[in-house]
Amino acid sequence: MLEAYVKKILASRVYDLAVETPTTFAPKLSKKLGIRVSLKREDMQEIFSFKVRGAYNKLSLLSCQEKKQGVIAASAGNHAQGVAIAARELGIAATIVMSHNTPGIKVAAVKDIGAKVILEGDNYDAAAQYAKKLSENLRLPLIPPYDDPDIIAGQGTVGLEIINQHGEDLECIFVPVGGGGLIAGIAAYAKYVRPKIKIVGVEAEGSACLTLALERKKRVTLNSEKLDLFADGVSVAQVGKEPFKIARHCVDSMVTVNTDEICAAIKDVFEETRTVAEPAGALAIAGLKKYVQQNNLVGPSVAIVSGANVNFDRLRHISERAEVGEAREKILGVGLEEKPGSFLKFSRNLGSRAVTEFNYRLGDATRANVYVGIEVESDIDAENLFEDLKIKGYPITDLTENEAAKVHLRHMVGGKPKTPISEAVFRFEFPERKGALLKFLKNIGNEWDITLFHYRNHGAAWGRVLVGFSVQGKSIDELRKHLAKVGYRYWEETHNEGYNLFLR
Repeated sequence: MLEAYVKKILASRVYDLAVETPTTFAPKLSKKLGIRVSLKREDMQEIFSFKVRGAYNKLSLLSCQEKKQGVIAASAGNHAQGVAIAARELGIAATIVMSHNTPGIKVAAVKDIGAKVILEGDNYDAAAQYAKKLSENLRLPLIPPYDDPDIIAGQGTVGLEIINQHGEDLECIFVPVGGGGLIAGIAAYAKYVRPKIKIVGVEAEGSACLTLALERKKRVTLNSEKLDLFADGVSVAQVGKEPFKIARHCVDSMVTVNTDEICAAIKDVFEETRTVAEPAGALAIAGLKKYVQQNNLVGPSVAIVSGANVNFDRLRHISERAEVGEAREKILGVGLEEKPGSFLKFSRNLGSRAVTEFNYRLGDATRANVYVGIEVESDIDAENLFEDLKIKGYPITDLTENEAAKVHLRHMVGGKPKTPISEAVFRFEFPERKGALLKFLKNIGNEWDITLFHYRNHGAAWGRVLVGFSVQGKSIDELRKHLAKVGYRYWEETHNEGYNLFLR
């Protein structure tokens, strides 16, 4: 199997359009991690993503008749651009189906290239189903994003370049994983020519379909309603059939990372290259950092910067989360005495530590609650800080992993009602597109009185809302049933520690 793929990779025609990207030394990461780290710069392709490789290889191998008919594809963004630019280069008409919540920068890029764009559905699965239907009705070749030998071979040229560019002592290649096309192509080539090289796949925690498939030794389908949406480029419910055939034999390890760790990796890439990677584009760097912490990795390693198509509006959210992902900031809820000099006393007790954020809310006549970000040097340093504050009599709540606190509460401290109310609080995600907020409110309806509302645009594919409802004299079970019919993912936060500190 590997020999056949290596032949396809070597025969790939990607260089009619794609460029050989450099593998550059990353001095800051190398110093931080204690190993030699290099970055494979696929963000330097014309469309700022490796996807051009597989798309061009696939389209170049179509028959003359298929090229005359035109092609169709579904994509969350980068595959769409790859198909569009490959089609333009080969003189093929291209139709791209994208979901309504695809980041605007990617939709605009596809249109600018010259492809026809159809927006359908609120997620990739819905767009893919519609593209398949159009392909059958219009008899257009459907260009898959990853589950195809020609696509895999095109992506495999990334592995060929890494092997050619790097010395004999390469120990690991870290690869971002969505549907599996990139890791399958790289693994097939690397394991054939240098079997001792370790291939490590990296997935976002909420969309780790290959990790689970390798554990169970068969492909599994994740619940699409619970998929990670931050790294939208790799938000896939099931690894491809063909990529899994290769991965089960050629992938050595898998690493999963969370949103904060991805944001920290985006900052790392920026500090090394002055390029802003998209969340999926920095995934491999986040995985490399975590793998080094958990394993005895000593040899030179390469991590792939797979894409840089990120909406500018997302940078605010990314920067807020980066320090937490680096474990250099802890978010705490701290109780202070309500009297002059309390903040000064608290600051003195922190010593030379930097306060990164401070939000104050009067609790009652004797105590105030503060939402505070504090710089720490390590997890041990954080534990020492917590213990020291407790010894000095400060009640503290660690909110570092509290999603509602980091996304919503930090912007809402100060909003307690004057009189106690019976309230239930829920956190929602809805597709970020024009009219989405209005549609959300209409779906909520007038039956339930809204007591709290916070929405903040993050420039992402999904909007995030924190909503409080009055349940005075009503059944909270009935409210839950009503919300289930609204059609948006949600989490109940009524008992969230941060909410109880600052807003109740």
